[in-house]
Amino acid sequence: MRTFTSSDIDPSIKKLIYPADYTEEEFLDGVKLINMKNIPAEEGDFSEILRIKQGELESFKGFKLAQINRTTLVPSSIKAWHLHYKQDEIWYVSPQDHLLAGLWDVRRKSRTSGKTMRIVLGAGISRMLYIPHGIAHGSAIFANKPVELYVFVNKQFKILHHDEKRIPWDSLGKEFWRPKRD
Repeated sequence: MRTFTSSDIDPSIKKLIYPADYTEEEFLDGVKLINMKNIPAEEGDFSEILRIKQGELESFKGFKLAQINRTTLVPSSIKAWHLHYKQDEIWYVSPQDHLLAGLWDVRRKSRTSGKTMRIVLGAGISRMLYIPHGIAHGSAIFANKPVELYVFVNKQFKILHHDEKRIPWDSLGKEFWRPKRD
């Protein structure tokens, strides 16, 4: 059997070909992604989300849990950008769901200042995303079903004195929130 090489490709197609990039992107300073064990069973599956010892989360040293929130995100929605000056967040999406998390380091003195990253949560994997204050964040849903996002925070929400700030959703361009296509 003869080996297939690039010279065997139609010249009009050859100029469109590029190598796939599977390198991991650099994490923004302070952002953490924690893989958790998901145990499949005949009747479903099980994931241990958080262990709390004396008010502190074992997976995130120094994070004192103050409130747990749940939000349902509808298909094709983009919920961005928002940030906090004091509050840190941990996001969790069930392995059965699929959510794109967008992160943007808006901290002037951070070593990753101005950089962005995109992380897929859910999609068959049980893991949590830690978002420190000063990282603008948001989400996009590409699936055609709602997604439930659980948000664990270290500051309680106070409606009259909240710590949530907004940046227009398309500040990095509408393309940021579109699926990357190969």
